[in-house]
Amino acid sequence: MSTEKILILFSSVSFIFYAINSLYAKRLIDEFQRWGYGNLRKIIAYLQILASIGLIVGLYFPLLISIVSFLLFVMMIIATYTRIKVKDGFIDTFPAFFYSVLNFIIFLMSLY
Repeated sequence: MSTEKILILFSSVSFIFYAINSLYAKRLIDEFQRWGYGNLRKIIAYLQILASIGLIVGLYFPLLISIVSFLLFVMMIIATYTRIKVKDGFIDTFPAFFYSVLNFIIFLMSLY
């Protein structure tokens, strides 16, 4: 399996798990309130599920990987900014930054 496929599957599975937790886990429901996105929590979670599916389907339709990975990159840049804005520490901010970099790498790899 290629590095690109491993990264795509890792990102996809991660976002599916995070999105499901965003819908049902009290801790994440409270976090979305704290971040100021409580009213957008379900929309964000469903978009993450769709993006996860898009990454997997993109394995068969490569243009989809470019589009979805770029959109996830933008989403994670906003998440990183939000974490900084609410004064979260490095440990709490790092996952958003990590997934922004990961999806940017997937995006760049999809261009070649």
